[in-house]
Amino acid sequence: MGVYQFQREQFFNQPVDVLWEFISNPKNLKTITPDYMGFDITTKNLPDAMYEGMIINYKVSPVLGIKTTWVTEITHVKHKQYFVDEQRVGPYKLWHHQHFLEETAGGTLMKDIVTYQPPFGLLGTIANSIMIKSKLEEIFKYRNTVLDELFGK
Repeated sequence: MGVYQFQREQFFNQPVDVLWEFISNPKNLKTITPDYMGFDITTKNLPDAMYEGMIINYKVSPVLGIKTTWVTEITHVKHKQYFVDEQRVGPYKLWHHQHFLEETAGGTLMKDIVTYQPPFGLLGTIANSIMIKSKLEEIFKYRNTVLDELFGK
């Protein structure tokens, strides 16, 4: 019944305003998610900017193309600095994702910290070592590639 954490950093030669405008718009999440995940936002009338307390509903196919509901809540937002999304319903027992932006000389550093716990106790721990960890790595690698294409390194 392990709880896991991983961190990713990515640098952009863009001001923080440019990155914030993109990552704080929940409609852009589909753009940075691999197609094979079958990711669809099902929340109606989604605004262009997230806010604390916002609930976002998705359908996602994390394993074998089986659609599941994923519901996240934006629990913290500090404009142009960070936001946090937490799973309320979905494939994980725990999902806590912190998104940070830091303006630096010459651009912006984006950092993600994801803390997660797979479901199913010991089976989830085994699944993490066999599949979940590498799948998350793959998803974030895809996201980094798309963001590099959109905003340059």
